[in-house]
Amino acid sequence: MNCLPQSFYLGEVTGVARALLGKRLVRQVDGRRISGIICETEAYRGEDDLACHAHSGKTRRNEVMYGLPGRAYVYFTYGMHWCLNTVCGEEGYPAAVLIRAILPEEGLEWIAARRAGVEPANWCNGPAKLTKALGVDGGLNGADLMDANSPLFIEEGYIIEQAQISTSPRVGIQSAPEPWRSMPWRFTCSCRAGA
Repeated sequence: MNCLPQSFYLGEVTGVARALLGKRLVRQVDGRRISGIICETEAYRGEDDLACHAHSGKTRRNEVMYGLPGRAYVYFTYGMHWCLNTVCGEEGYPAAVLIRAILPEEGLEWIAARRAGVEPANWCNGPAKLTKALGVDGGLNGADLMDANSPLFIEEGYIIEQAQISTSPRVGIQSAPEPWRSMPWRFTCSCRAGA
C-alpha cells in the first residue's frame, strides 16, 4: 500500500482533481479491502466559487473543508445520499475534490451485495452510487485518507495519460451563477481498472 502523502493534497484543487484520476480509493471493512480506480472528479475552490459549499463561509456542515488537506469531507445531500470529497490546499482555505465515480477493482462480491439488482456498469458511476457501494457515510467525515490503517484512504494506482482525460462543466449546480456553472472543473478519464 502506497497512500498518497499530504503534499499531494496541498496542490491547487483543479490540479489535484486531475491528478486523482487513476488513483485507487480503498475502503476497509473488518479487515477486507474494497476498492476502485477513480475515474471522475470535480473541483470546488474556496469561498469565491459560488458552486462550492464554502461560498457562504464556514459552517458546521463544511468545517472539514477548512481543516487539514488529505481528509475526507463526507456530506449528506437531497435528504438521501452521501457524497465523498477530499480536502485540498492549505489548512484554512476551503477547497475539495468530489469523487464522482470509480471503477470497482477489489471486493466485487461485497459491492454486488450492496448494489443488488444493479448492473455492474452502474455500481459506482455516480457520487451517491459509489458511497452506497463502499458503505461510506457521515461516520467517515474527517477520515484520514493518507493512513493505510484508516477505514478509507487513497493510494497510488495507474498512470493516466493527459490524452485520456476530458474536462467539462460540473454536474448538478444549475443554481450557481456564471461563470461558476460553466467552469470546466469536471475531470473524467477513459481508463479501465486493471489496464
